[in-house]
Amino acid sequence: MGAYMARINFTAQRIENHQCKAGQDQTFIWDAGSPCLGLGATRNGKKSYVFQARLHGKTLRIVMGSPPAWSIPKARARANELQVLVDQGIDPREIAAEVKAKSAAATLREQSLKVLAREAWNFYLKEPHPKWGATHRQDHLNASQVGGEIPKIGKALTKPGPLTSLLALPLNEITADAVAKWLKKEKLTRATSASNSLRKFNAFINWCLTQPAYKTATHADCCTAKIVQDLVPPKKTKEGDSAERGQLKSWFAAVQSIANPAFRVYLQGLMFTGARKIEFQLLKWSDVDFVNPKMTIRDKKTGKRTIPLTPYLSMLIQSLPRINDYVFASPAAKGGYIVGVWKAHSVALKRAGMPHVSVHGLRRTFTSMSEQAEIPAGVSAQVRGHKPSDTIEKNYMRRSIDYLREKQVEFEAWILKEAGIVYEPDSN
Repeated sequence: MGAYMARINFTAQRIENHQCKAGQDQTFIWDAGSPCLGLGATRNGKKSYVFQARLHGKTLRIVMGSPPAWSIPKARARANELQVLVDQGIDPREIAAEVKAKSAAATLREQSLKVLAREAWNFYLKEPHPKWGATHRQDHLNASQVGGEIPKIGKALTKPGPLTSLLALPLNEITADAVAKWLKKEKLTRATSASNSLRKFNAFINWCLTQPAYKTATHADCCTAKIVQDLVPPKKTKEGDSAERGQLKSWFAAVQSIANPAFRVYLQGLMFTGARKIEFQLLKWSDVDFVNPKMTIRDKKTGKRTIPLTPYLSMLIQSLPRINDYVFASPAAKGGYIVGVWKAHSVALKRAGMPHVSVHGLRRTFTSMSEQAEIPAGVSAQVRGHKPSDTIEKNYMRRSIDYLREKQVEFEAWILKEAGIVYEPDSN
């Protein structure tokens, strides 16, 4: 930092001739026309106008810029403006920082207004989402696929997913009116897919609200506004989509006649556990403990849950061949586990002379049969991965696996009796 020199009137020639003195890192000259304006020259020949003053008892120096960028009159005027701020006790650097921040925010907002929802969606899908399973992630890809691609199976080109038209819009144009218009159109041809896609899109919108690059362009209520919610299709839960107590004997007999052993055990397993379809399909041998009989299920809500492995179901599972990592394996399937179980189940239902019951309906059957078997509602809820409502249990508690096993063994025995299946567990 150079010492003060006598003030001189800055001229173009004096600015040009000013050099750093030998032995110094930087040499300053000071303007007589604006006492707070100086010109510094470094050893490497770089020159810069500077503003220097005293603020709160300390020296304040601000580099203004190089002579080619500032004429002498403009440099003097700027130095005088800075001096006015200092006289008021204001640090010009704080003003500059605030202006810079506002400018950056304005630039970010301007950029975000140009962002297509598809771009933000792609970043959203790249996020870890630790609770998403492979199937859940694929559902997002299917809902947003552009379409027009050659499928791996069949000849017809793929169709655009329900969210494709929404994702083609700039993010800031996706208002409640836009979503309502989209939903009204989509539910005419695929109401269930539209409803499921809306839930996925709402989660995406909530994510956008946490991202600095997108939140300013995101309309927080675009999926939750009344104009949208009034259009949401009601859930199509078929009345009677579960097996009745008197049908258990026919159902088990028909299912046990299915040729594919993985299908046979899988369907019976759903009846005994109330598991969701996909979480049971993804069951691996490493998830099953035959010594301390229990299974770890990939729960879509909590990531995973541990449930009892009852004697009869344990016997069924152990009868399956170990083809790959999956208990319900299918070497021909892309994922390595069984798919298309509903077809075999439909055939079995016809053979049993029963009306249609979906594969998911077996989960409902488990709930209904647990109640009839007088199994505590909290046990049934914990096994199938649901918290009981306050009307069922005032205080929800996590029960030990041993207690769950005791009740589930009772439930399995009750089901087997109703189905007319005689099974004596090995006492060893």
